[in-house]
Amino acid sequence: MLRQATTADTEFLFSLYMHPSINRWLLYEEMPLAEFIPIAADLIARRALFVYESGGSPVGMCKLVPQKYRNSHIMYLGGVAILPEAGGRGIGIDMLREAIRLCRDKGFTRIELTVAVENARAIRLYENLGFIREGILKNYTFLRKERVYIDEQVMSLIFEG
Repeated sequence: MLRQATTADTEFLFSLYMHPSINRWLLYEEMPLAEFIPIAADLIARRALFVYESGGSPVGMCKLVPQKYRNSHIMYLGGVAILPEAGGRGIGIDMLREAIRLCRDKGFTRIELTVAVENARAIRLYENLGFIREGILKNYTFLRKERVYIDEQVMSLIFEG
């Protein structure tokens, strides 16, 4: 079940964002919980952060950020992550199917995202859900800890009719 995140989810969200095997693929550098709390609070207040539960426990998250004005038909999907120990059970695809359905039900006609070009597993997952590759953003993300820039693949899912 995909639901809006609440402040009670902050430590769970922090554990995903800062997890050593997940952090590289997400937006925020490693930081202490105290620095993360205002970031989470802002996303929660904007109703952009979602938690996915399986068996009554949180196992994943994503961000859904509606665009504005002439782009108000577009939803940006980001911050997609599943607990590593919950991987391989179809939870990621189930969570994303719910996110896609939510976007469609709210009248959005396009979902877009960026994903590191080297994150082949995530790209395959998005393609299995119908997302298409649109282009590459060169040197788009800077990983401060590794002191390296990475390219990002732009992908979209467009609802026809």
